[in-house]
Amino acid sequence: MTVRHVDTLLDGWPTLLWVLAEVRGDGGRGEPVWYQLPLGAASAHPAALADSAHVGRLGTPRGEAHLFDALADEELALEFCSLLAPDLNFSTVRAQPGEQSNTSLVLDERYIVKVFRRVQPGANPDVEITEALGRIGFGGVPVPLAVWRRNGTDFAVVRRFERSRGDGVELATASLREMFNRRRPPRDCKLDFAAESHRLGRDVASLHVALAEAFGAAPADGAAWAADMAAQLHRVADGHLDTDRIESVYRRLGTADDLGMAIRIHGDLHLGQVLRVARHWMVLDFEGEPARPVEERRRPSSPLRDVAGMTRSFHYAAGLALRETGLPDDELRLLADAWAERAVNTFLSGYAEVDEVHRLLPQARASRDALLSVFEMDKAVYEVAYELAHRPDLVDLPVRAVERLLDGEDELPAHDPDERR
Repeated sequence: MTVRHVDTLLDGWPTLLWVLAEVRGDGGRGEPVWYQLPLGAASAHPAALADSAHVGRLGTPRGEAHLFDALADEELALEFCSLLAPDLNFSTVRAQPGEQSNTSLVLDERYIVKVFRRVQPGANPDVEITEALGRIGFGGVPVPLAVWRRNGTDFAVVRRFERSRGDGVELATASLREMFNRRRPPRDCKLDFAAESHRLGRDVASLHVALAEAFGAAPADGAAWAADMAAQLHRVADGHLDTDRIESVYRRLGTADDLGMAIRIHGDLHLGQVLRVARHWMVLDFEGEPARPVEERRRPSSPLRDVAGMTRSFHYAAGLALRETGLPDDELRLLADAWAERAVNTFLSGYAEVDEVHRLLPQARASRDALLSVFEMDKAVYEVAYELAHRPDLVDLPVRAVERLLDGEDELPAHDPDERR
């Protein structure tokens, strides 16, 4: 790691520092990856902080300084957030759990600050997309109130803190647990998820219509999509999957007809990225899949890529909840499959009810189904890489999904060059 820039945002003890660091893999020969580090420095060891917040010690002209994560310290976190949004007043701060590549802080239970830990030069897609959707009046995303931008690069964003009934994972898991406890079909359970998934389908379709309005739509480029998928496949799954067979599926996009339109999309849509507010689902976190290069995440793609992310998420939620029971007998497996199938079908039904979205999709039903399967494959490949890196004991879930998709793949209708003569 190489420190490229240091700013003193607050002098004295404790000191608030802002550090921009560069990390290169492959013994320093790899592409640079940039991280921002808000650091605190104190003359005494801040014992109240968790061990994970401590960074180390540093000699200074004023004596030895103890370095720590400034966002883990209430006083310095408030100071940092005040610099991001000087027009807003707040007095309390708490960290929101669950983030990995970013840090989110809730202020006065009214605002939420997302600090991008890993940064890319230029606009962050999460800021870029939600600002554009806000300009056209779309209400299904949290619109930025303030953005901390330095030299054209986004480092943090402030939004309103949305009150909700929970995110998609929480609500889906509650539904699955009730079904397993009662051992009844999902439609017979009080927390049946069908109405929620139907509403979610409508809201995702409305998002895609709004994205097409905000950023425009262009004819699909199947060859470019296939190239991006193949590059991702070899980045993350070489040695773990049958890459030759998977890539042969992707290559069919290059000769396929009836692929619909390409628009800006979410890029990493799943149940953890949606929040159930009073009257609808709110979609969060438009940064895209972290394993993909940011320029690839910004490229237009099919709306069905997002649809595939959500359909895979329903199956994932069911598989994880089944495993948590510790009693994966045949009856519970059948119930889990029934729950996932019901959630997928009601989601797709809700999505199809938004008339305007159909102009963005393949026109033939067979083409839609086949393209959706290809994007589900691409998503399952990403899941394999994610589980290998973070939860290797769960990697069998996406591996089985890849195998199932390979065995039951739908054919993409190929373009016949003589067809229009």
